[in-house]
Amino acid sequence: MYQQVIDPVGSSLGWSALVAAIPLLALFTLLGVVRMRAWLAALFGLSLTLLVAVVMYGMPAGQAFNSALEGAAFGLFPAMWIVVNAIWIYRMTVASGHFDVARRAFARVSDDQRVQGIIIAFSFGALLEALAGFGTPVAICSVMLIAVGLPPLKAATVALIANTAPVAYGAVGLPVITLARVTGLPLGDLSAMTGRQVPVLALFVPLALLVVLDGRRGVREAWPAALTCGVSFAAVQYLMANHGPMELTDVAAALVSAGAVLLLLRVWRPREGTSQEATPHPADDSAGTGTGTGGDGGGESAGLGTAVRTEAPPRRPDTRTEVVRAFAPYAVIIALFSVVSVSAVRDALARTTAFFAWPGLHIASPDGKPLALVQFKFDWLAGGGTVLLVAGLVTAVVLRVPMRQAATAYGHTLHQLRTAAVTVTAVLALAYVMNASGQTATMGALLARAGSLFPLLSPVLGWFGTAVTGSDTSSNSLFGALQVSAAEGSGHAPVLTAAANTSGGVLGKMISPQNLAIGAAAVGLAGREGELFRRVLAATAVFVPFLCVLVYLQSTPLLSWMVP
Repeated sequence: MYQQVIDPVGSSLGWSALVAAIPLLALFTLLGVVRMRAWLAALFGLSLTLLVAVVMYGMPAGQAFNSALEGAAFGLFPAMWIVVNAIWIYRMTVASGHFDVARRAFARVSDDQRVQGIIIAFSFGALLEALAGFGTPVAICSVMLIAVGLPPLKAATVALIANTAPVAYGAVGLPVITLARVTGLPLGDLSAMTGRQVPVLALFVPLALLVVLDGRRGVREAWPAALTCGVSFAAVQYLMANHGPMELTDVAAALVSAGAVLLLLRVWRPREGTSQEATPHPADDSAGTGTGTGGDGGGESAGLGTAVRTEAPPRRPDTRTEVVRAFAPYAVIIALFSVVSVSAVRDALARTTAFFAWPGLHIASPDGKPLALVQFKFDWLAGGGTVLLVAGLVTAVVLRVPMRQAATAYGHTLHQLRTAAVTVTAVLALAYVMNASGQTATMGALLARAGSLFPLLSPVLGWFGTAVTGSDTSSNSLFGALQVSAAEGSGHAPVLTAAANTSGGVLGKMISPQNLAIGAAAVGLAGREGELFRRVLAATAVFVPFLCVLVYLQSTPLLSWMVP
C-alpha cells in the first residue's frame, strides 16, 4: 500500500508544490513557447511526472506506471472513443454532400459569419455539451464552423472558447452531481450557487467570440446578437439551476438562446456581413485520405488541407428535404442522448457498466483512506462514444451512405486521429500519475492555506484541475472535498468555494491539452496544438481573474446575499 505524502520535499509544502508543478510547467512551456508537437510535449511531461512521483514522492515505480496505464485507458475510453465517432459522422456528411447543404442553410439564416459563429459554437455547442460533453462540442462545432467559411485555426479557437459556460451543467449536470457526492453538500444548494456564478460568464462569452471572429469591428457591428444570446442563455441557466430540473439547465438555455437570436434576426441585421466562401474541410489528414465534399457543386475537394477551385455551374436551390437530411445527423445525436438521459433508460444501461479495481494499484490518501481513483469505470454501452456510434450508423442510413464507404470513412478517421490519440492518452496518464502520487493534492493544499483570501483563489483550483484532466467532473472529484475543508478552516461558506471549483473548472477546459488535441485534430491541424493554445490563452487569462474577483466579492458583505 502506497500512502500519499503532500510535503515530501524537505517537509515543506511550498517546495513540494514547486516540484510537483514542474511537469505541468514544462508541458505548457513546450506547447506555448517551444511550439513542440503536442504528442511529444505530452510524452515528455508524462516522463517528468513519473520521475517526480518515483524519486521525489517515493511512489513505487510499478504503481506509478500502473496509474499511468489507467489514465491512458481513460484517454482511449471514453475520451477518444467519443471523438472518433463524432469525426466519423462528420466525414460521412462530407462524403454525401450534406455538409455543404448545412453550410448553405446556416448562410440563409444569416450571411454574417459572426452571427453564425455565435449560434453554432455557443448555442448549438451548449446543447451538445449538455447531452454529451467529453470534447464532443469542440469536435463537432469546429467542423461546422469550417462549413460556414471560417479558417480551421479560427474555427477551433472559437469552439474551444465557446465551450465554457455550459460545462458546469454538461453531461446532464454530471459535474455538479459529482461535486455533491464528494462534498456531502446539498445538490440543490450547489446547483443554485453555481448558477449564480457561471451565468455571469455566459453574459460575456459571446462578446469574446466576436472579438476572436472579427476584432473590435465585430463587437461594434454585431453586439446585439452577442448580447441577446448571452443574456437569454444566462437568464435561463440561472432560473433552471435555481428553480428547475438541474439536469436540463443547459438544454433549456441552449435552445432559448438560439431561438432568441433567430427572433432578433427578424428585425435586425449587422451593418456589414463577413460572409466568405467556405474553406476546404481540413479534417482530412495529411496523407490525403479524406473524402471529397460530394454534392456541393462548387468544384472543391478536401484533402491535404488545400483546394482546387473551378468555375461552378449555377446551383439549384436546396430542397427542404435536403436541408432536413443535412441536419438529421445532429437531430439524431440530440435525440439519442436525450433518450439515454431518461432516468429509466439510464438506470437500465447502468447495469451493463463494469467497475473494477485497476490491477496493481494500492493507494491511500494522506489520512489513510483508499483512493477512489483506482476504480475504473467501463460504461461500454451507456458511454457517449457508443451513443455516437449508433448515431453514425443511423446517419449512414439517413444520408444513404453505402456501408463500404462508411467503413472506409471510419478507417480514415482512425488514421487522422492517430497523433491526437497519443496526446490525449499521454495527458490523461500524466493526470492520473499526479493524482495517484499526491502531486495534485500538494498544489491544492498550498492554495488552501490562503486563509481569508482563499475565496479569491478558490476558482484557480477548479481551473487547474480541469486544465490537467480535461474534465470539470474530474476536477470536482479532485478538489471538491478540499474546497469544503479549506472553507470551513478559514470561516467561509463551504457551498461558495465548492461551487467556485466547478465555475473555475469551466475556464480550464479551453487550455486543457486533451481538448486542444481534440480541437486541432477535428480541423486537421494535428501538431499545431501549441498555436491553438496561444490563441485561447488570452481568453482564459481574462476570465479567470474576473471569476476570482466575483467569488471573493460573494464572500464579503457586498455580494454575500448571493450565497444560498
